[in-house]
Amino acid sequence: MLQTIADTMVYSLLKLSSNSMLGTALNFFVYESIKIFLMLIIIIFFVSILRSYFPAEKTKKILNSKHHFWGNIIAALLGIVTPFCSCSAVPVFIGFIESGVPLGITFSFLIASPMVNEVAVIMLWGLLGWKIMLIYIISGLTIAIIAGIIMGKLKLERFVQDYVYEMKLGENKIPDQSIKDRINYALNYTKQIMKKISIYIIIAIALGGFIHGYAPADLLVKYAGKDSIIAVPLAVLIGVPLYSNAAGIIPIITVLIQKGLSLGTALAFMMAVTALSFPEMIILKNVLKTPLLIIFVAILFVSILFTGYLFNILI
Repeated sequence: MLQTIADTMVYSLLKLSSNSMLGTALNFFVYESIKIFLMLIIIIFFVSILRSYFPAEKTKKILNSKHHFWGNIIAALLGIVTPFCSCSAVPVFIGFIESGVPLGITFSFLIASPMVNEVAVIMLWGLLGWKIMLIYIISGLTIAIIAGIIMGKLKLERFVQDYVYEMKLGENKIPDQSIKDRINYALNYTKQIMKKISIYIIIAIALGGFIHGYAPADLLVKYAGKDSIIAVPLAVLIGVPLYSNAAGIIPIITVLIQKGLSLGTALAFMMAVTALSFPEMIILKNVLKTPLLIIFVAILFVSILFTGYLFNILI
């Protein structure tokens, strides 16, 4: 239905050709804008209602383990079973910080959520087999857990934007809310979050649409071939400006592997698109101060490079 709306607006009303770069880019922008904003509004609204039943202390009790290592593991596993893209994971990330969950644990969730999810796992299994699916799950979880632990050890809470800590949820103040109160709370919270991040989402989708329409389809394989020593970092650098979730990028990865791209390079590209994309960084800039954002990007970049080279050597 959403694709039909986008096709009608771009190809019927604007009379653009479906074979043109402008038509493809604009169609992507319209479709993704409608999809993401609808998804964000629905997710934030219903998550807000659910959270109204659970005081912040309950969330902290689950994730704020005495041993942060286990908290990071739980957060990463929780990220896998939540079908969020990088954009929609950010509001949940904000909610964790608001609830007092340690920063390192929230980063484990933020990394795992867009990088690995159940839809991506099923698609990988169907398109590339269970071995590659298992490799991707293990590597994605490992990066999320280790990166989260490192972020936690660095004690960087002071580099989170001040407004995040000021936006207290107040569940503990009104534990016996009526259904109407919960709905009103969810509506207000949804408006508050959307007002903060909408412009960044629009910029991110516009950038993704431009690249989707104008970037040559064989760009990655051409310059990141199987025998190139710079294939992995080049794949990561090419993947950074792109915008997609794990499920959306898997069909592209399948084609790239069939054209000769090595598995490690393909995994590095996929991880860069889903967990280290420039559009996601634009959105995160509204939540994290520059020093923390740079550290986050650096840790992820090195982790993804290591994973790519490791699997190119082993497989």
